[in-house]
Amino acid sequence: MPLRPLSRDQVWLLPPTLEELLPQDHPARFVAAFVEAIERTAWLQLGVNPDGEAMGAPAYHPQVLLCVWLYGFMSGVRSARKLEAACRDQIPYLWLTGWQQPDHNTLWRFYQEHRQPMRQLLKRTVQTAVRVGLLDLAVQAVDGTKIAANAAKDRTFTEKGLKGLLERTQAAIEQLEAQNTTSDQPKPVHLPADLARAKSLQKKVRAALARVQAEDGPATVNLTDEEVGLVKSRQGIIAGYNAQAAVVGLAVEKAAGTGLLITAAEVTTDASDYAEAVPMLAQAESNVGQKAQANLLDGGYHSGENLEACAQQGYTVLMPEAQSRALEGEYHKDRFTYDAQTDTYTCPQGQTLRFSCTTQRTGREEARVYRCTGEVCRACVAFGKCTKDKRQGRSLEVGPYEERLREHRVLMASEGAKEQYQRRKELVEPVFGILKETQGARRFLLRGLEKVQAEWALLATCFNLRTLWRVWRRLALAERAAICGVAVV
Repeated sequence: MPLRPLSRDQVWLLPPTLEELLPQDHPARFVAAFVEAIERTAWLQLGVNPDGEAMGAPAYHPQVLLCVWLYGFMSGVRSARKLEAACRDQIPYLWLTGWQQPDHNTLWRFYQEHRQPMRQLLKRTVQTAVRVGLLDLAVQAVDGTKIAANAAKDRTFTEKGLKGLLERTQAAIEQLEAQNTTSDQPKPVHLPADLARAKSLQKKVRAALARVQAEDGPATVNLTDEEVGLVKSRQGIIAGYNAQAAVVGLAVEKAAGTGLLITAAEVTTDASDYAEAVPMLAQAESNVGQKAQANLLDGGYHSGENLEACAQQGYTVLMPEAQSRALEGEYHKDRFTYDAQTDTYTCPQGQTLRFSCTTQRTGREEARVYRCTGEVCRACVAFGKCTKDKRQGRSLEVGPYEERLREHRVLMASEGAKEQYQRRKELVEPVFGILKETQGARRFLLRGLEKVQAEWALLATCFNLRTLWRVWRRLALAERAAICGVAVV
């Protein structure tokens, strides 16, 4: 077939406008509409004066800078320098900025100053979806994912490792100081670069060692990011954070299709999800304005304490036990019958377990211990299956939430609960996949828990903007204004 002519010297008969270069349903247009709908009081809550200052050189409009950051986080561009390049080279950014080109320092200063107040934009996206009736609150899924920190794993040290590093650093400092004192050159006004770095490291190591040696201090400290911990991910043990999200689906008839929305987002340094169950549900309720009919939680949140707290606050939760296989055992604790009058348990073989003592394991509530005798258990036909303790026999540890745990096990065994819980993966797992693959959230760029929390909240906000944009693009031009924003109360 013939080839099209190629010429880079073509000129426009009529120069195009920015409007012509960007499709009408482009996500950048939705970002601009969303930002333009932010009212004056909301700008002030973000710490921004939307009117500018009377004196000084003209500054970039805050709408321009916020649009650049939101569209960047939507499309996986989270670096100020990369955003600066995009504002020079890419049509969506040129359209958003009106062909202005803010440099990376300007972009970074805006982000640095306002990233904490920008966390409230997540609530704004959720309330936007609520106002137009997009959310399906039949079920809400809550889960966590491990995300690498902006710190190397090998910079994490125990007390022993810090002491060894401190000794090596001290030896290096003495060697560098000896080199400087034996030189014929006059003493420099400032410390040599190598010596300054060594002294800075020494100061940092001493501070980290003091933290580890404190009575309630951590077991390890990372010298790059002091708040990061070692967590287990699919890639192995990494220096990272535990990022949490609560997710609901969209009402199909309203959204004219499927979609997902993050109703709550948080980051913690805890390797386990256990402590985040109630706070995540409370944050989601605050953002949405009402409770979901059922909350689907991963087994990592399971505990009697969480079940009791959720019941007291009116949250309906479904979550499997981490040791779910043990429940199938013939001699699991649930197979024992309790008699409140005699305060005893009867095992499946008809033997009696009487109260023995109380015990408290680390990180757990106080439990009552019930025991049979070793003599009775050794003579029982179930010995070896029920217990292998020849001396003391079978024992049961019964915590303060035992009744709540049994009730929940009965609920989880029902067909309705099993069918409903199957939706957990289809709600929350795709969200983490999109955040990591499309929005580039496999690693945090900032350091420190507070900064990382703001970064995760903005990622969640922009995930929601992607969802709202897909609904917005299907609407007629006259209907699009309804989905652009809503006042946060």
